[in-house]
Amino acid sequence: MTSPLTLDVIRTALTNRAAAFRRVTCFQPAGGPGDKVFPPTYEGGKYATETRHIDGRDLDCVLMDSVQSQANRMEQALLDAHRDGLIELPLVTTRFDQAGLKKQFTVTSLDAPHRVADALFRDSLLDGIMFRYSKKGRILDYADVRNATGLFGLNPAALVFGLWDSTGPRGGLGAKFQRALVSEMVGLDAVAGVKTSSRIDPAQIMLGSGPLHHRKADDGTKPEWTLDAKAGGKKLGKDGKPSEANHGNVTPSIDAGGFTISEAMQTTVLSLTCLRRLRFPLNGGPDSDPDTDVAARTALATLGLAAATLGHEQMTDLRSRCQLFPTGAAPWQLLADPEAEPERFSLTPIQAAELLQEAVAAARAAGLPWEGEIRLTPSEELVELVRRSQELAAAEGEGAE
Repeated sequence: MTSPLTLDVIRTALTNRAAAFRRVTCFQPAGGPGDKVFPPTYEGGKYATETRHIDGRDLDCVLMDSVQSQANRMEQALLDAHRDGLIELPLVTTRFDQAGLKKQFTVTSLDAPHRVADALFRDSLLDGIMFRYSKKGRILDYADVRNATGLFGLNPAALVFGLWDSTGPRGGLGAKFQRALVSEMVGLDAVAGVKTSSRIDPAQIMLGSGPLHHRKADDGTKPEWTLDAKAGGKKLGKDGKPSEANHGNVTPSIDAGGFTISEAMQTTVLSLTCLRRLRFPLNGGPDSDPDTDVAARTALATLGLAAATLGHEQMTDLRSRCQLFPTGAAPWQLLADPEAEPERFSLTPIQAAELLQEAVAAARAAGLPWEGEIRLTPSEELVELVRRSQELAAAEGEGAE
């Protein structure tokens, strides 16, 4: 039996000491059973493989999407919903749109690696003052589990996905909040496969037609390489092969790559125990009010559930040649009574957005802060650092020496 998830259910779960909400979703490759998938690779081009004990069996598994990657996808889903007007979230942003930058972009507290504690915000200004020295930025200096009020209003996602203010003035002693929402996807019964590569050059450029040399001066009217050794610089690559300029055939090869799996399993857990550790005193007081704590925790739990629900669609297309499709509905399970079967609840993306708005309204009515968008300006030094990095990247892309 599955019932719609309501705000009363979430609030009651928090006050009745329930442990967590859990959702387990099973996927098949979009191409069907037996279709090969390509999980992410890590240092040295290796896949993250291991044996896991699942349902009484030892299974060969491969990591399909890590905890960090899943968090990034869910935060991106929140950002998209905010921009589409479905939800309203506090957002710290810094815009890199200054003259001289080859690429202009914006970074927000929902896509920065360290959330609101990221160095990009630390080195930006709010009303002419370095962010960490401003009233809003100093919130991070005093935030902890006993006083999470300011961070709730500034970057509530940090209280759900975790935060370590390691780049701030206190270094490794900076504010630290553990993840309340954890999600991971693994492929079960993973069997390693192979991948092939080859290319036929329509111009039939031969290996011995070089060598190619770097062109010393590039005015944009000629290729970046030259066949004239006297007019050019050192050889492209080691031997100046045409393939260094992506010309010529690629010899067919076979390498290890990809996996077939029986299924992919995504496990998402929102820890209510973790959220209950947080306290939210108002007006700078030393102690918090229990009703205020419940309102804040309910909003955070709803934010986590909304992030996972809104981000569920993004979990189907993880990367090139790794598209999956769920094999069935995956309800949320409430882990409350160890001697009873977990209650099961349905939650659609629209319902999740509506619940979040309702929970935020209740939190604000309780006196809790909920900021709008806080716009920062990157410092001149940070802009120059970005500009130089972009020029270096462009030069390396052009094959500069």
